[in-house]
Amino acid sequence: MAHEVYDTARKIWATKGEEQEVAKKEFIETFKILEGELGERPFFGGETFGFVDIALITFYSWFYTYETFGNFSIEAECPKIIAWAKRCMQKESVANSLPDQKKIYEFTVWMKKYFGMD
Repeated sequence: MAHEVYDTARKIWATKGEEQEVAKKEFIETFKILEGELGERPFFGGETFGFVDIALITFYSWFYTYETFGNFSIEAECPKIIAWAKRCMQKESVANSLPDQKKIYEFTVWMKKYFGMD
């Protein structure tokens, strides 16, 4: 599943038109499934931050990039995922480990220009 999410997410910033629209739809569907798995728990493991949370929180750094290039709001589509991500980011170890969302976006803009993807 992680490979599929990475591939779909990459298509959001690397493509345009119909291919991008399909990627956005698949991305949102995947995160809606994850919202269902999360349910009303604070973390995927229940009350404690665990391995699934560690694996998934890395996507949060890319959310701004996906939203900007894809012209959509993850929070509007998957509010429980954003609330979960914000809880995760309250943990100092998580907040200190993940790159800034704006820097990821700036890097992606540079990379698209470098590879002629504009």
